[in-house]
Order: sequence, then structure tokens, then C-alpha cells
Amino acid sequence: MFDIATSGELLAEFMAEASGQRFDRPGRFTGPFPSGAPAIFASQAARLGARVAYAGRVGRDGFGDLVVERLRDDGIDVEAVQRDPEYPTGTAFVSYQADGSRRFIFNLAHSASGRQTLDEGELEHLSACRYFHVMGSSLASRGGIEILLRLVARVKARGGRISFDPNVRLELVSSPEVREALLRVLAHCDLFLPSDADLEWLAEPGEDADATVARLRSEHPLSLVVLKQGAAGCRAYTGDGVIEAPGLAVAEVDPTGAGDCFGGALVAALVAGRPLAEALRLANAAGAHAVTVLGPMEGCSDQATLERRLLAAGETP
Repeated sequence: MFDIATSGELLAEFMAEASGQRFDRPGRFTGPFPSGAPAIFASQAARLGARVAYAGRVGRDGFGDLVVERLRDDGIDVEAVQRDPEYPTGTAFVSYQADGSRRFIFNLAHSASGRQTLDEGELEHLSACRYFHVMGSSLASRGGIEILLRLVARVKARGGRISFDPNVRLELVSSPEVREALLRVLAHCDLFLPSDADLEWLAEPGEDADATVARLRSEHPLSLVVLKQGAAGCRAYTGDGVIEAPGLAVAEVDPTGAGDCFGGALVAALVAGRPLAEALRLANAAGAHAVTVLGPMEGCSDQATLERRLLAAGETP
């Protein structure tokens, strides 16, 4: 049995070298970097010792080799990662703006990633896990929604747990189908990992974050909600109360993947049986370390790296 399984987009990412670089003018990009939000999550969890399995689809090209080799090198089971003989590996181009925001151009729908399938053998292989993790970004297409909902149902039927990072993006939730899918996953979720922006999207008029979490926990089987607050750290809501864990001060180089690393470290720590307070500290350290390194998966870290980060911040690992 796997500790953690996940499924979703796999892509090669290219990052603009200059701040404010535009897509409608020539410019320099660095890459390719292996990427995809669930892949970053999986890599971080595996580097902390979790047994992780992945399902996705890449092309039979150099970018696909890059992605699969990184997953395999991190110890991730790639039996359900398909190679498309006709369509190329998905790509993303990222440009950083002066205000810290990012702009993207994705090619996923018309890539191998957009043609992912799931047969009965792959469904059975992936569903033998303690946690199945869903990224909201992987619910961007009808095919992705169908695959993830099938996996969620099978994992729950086998007694597994669902962790869910909604990763709400305006371009996604403008689709009624995607909004419905996000809420359907939430209805089966055990560990919910929203950001402040995610809670704002889910809030009813007049609700603050605490009130929104309380309502969601009354409506859904959420045994644990961990609110990701970036540099400020995180806030965990349990049946016994609230635990706050402060963030770590670091020099930011690239914010891509920080929330995914946070989630991967948290779930890996929980499946390893670590106390919640310790798991939260490790997750904060993973998110902080991720922003210090250029590249979406390059900031994934091992246990020793996180312990050094915590010691440097004056915290107990």
C-alpha cells in the first residue's frame, strides 16, 4: 500500500529571466523545469520518505523524459504515468511582474496531459493508499474531473483519506463544471488545505476565516483544516481547537510551488505519525525553503534540510 497517491497535470516549465518580461515581445527564458502542482506535492512528500504513487500523462519526447526521470529519481511510483505517442508534453511559460504577481501561458488541454485516461488496473493501483491528494488545478478539464472523482470514490470506499488543496484560480472557477467539481471533492475531504484566497471564495457574506472554517467543518467530514498563510505560517483547525505555527523568514527567489511543498511535507509528516504541531513546523519550513530556490520542483527538500531551516529560525525540528 502507498502512503500517498495523486493524479494530475505534468508539464515542462519555462521561466522568464527578467522581471516584467512580456509574452508579446522576444525575451529570455530559463528551463525546462519539471513541473505540475500535484507533481511538486508528490516530490516533496517522497523526499521526506513517504511511499508515493502518481498518475498522469506526458509525451514521448525529451520534456516527458525530464518529468518522468525526476519523479522516478525522487522515489515516486510512475507505473500509472502514461506516455502519449502523438501529443507532446504539456508546457507552461511564466513571467514575474514587478508587483510580485505572475503571468502564465499554459499548453495543457492540447497536450498529452489533456489526454490522460484511467483504466481499471491503474484505478486499483492508485487507490491502494492511505491518503489520496487532489489539487484544484487538476480539475480544469472534464477528463481530469472524471479521473479524480473516480479515484476519490475508490479510495474512500477502501478506507483511505482525501487531502485537498483547492488552489482556486479565477480562470478555473469561472466554469460552473469546475466549481461543482471543487465542491464535490470538498464533500469527501478529510484534510483540507486552503489559502486565505480559497476561504474567501468559499465564504458566505459577513464571514471571516474562522467562521467559514467552522461552517465548512459542520457541513463536510473535515477532520483537519490547515489554513496556509504564506510567510505568516499556518493555522490548523481541529476538533480540539486551533494551533498556530509561525512562518520562517527567508529571502524569496521564486514563490512557485511553495504551497505544494507545504502540503507535501504536511501529509508526509502525518502519515509518518508525527504530532500535528511538529508536522505544521515541517510544512512551514518546506514552504519557506521552496521560495529560496528557482524552479517549481527545485525547492523540494529532504528532512535534514528542513531541520536546518528550523534550527536557523530558532525552532525545534
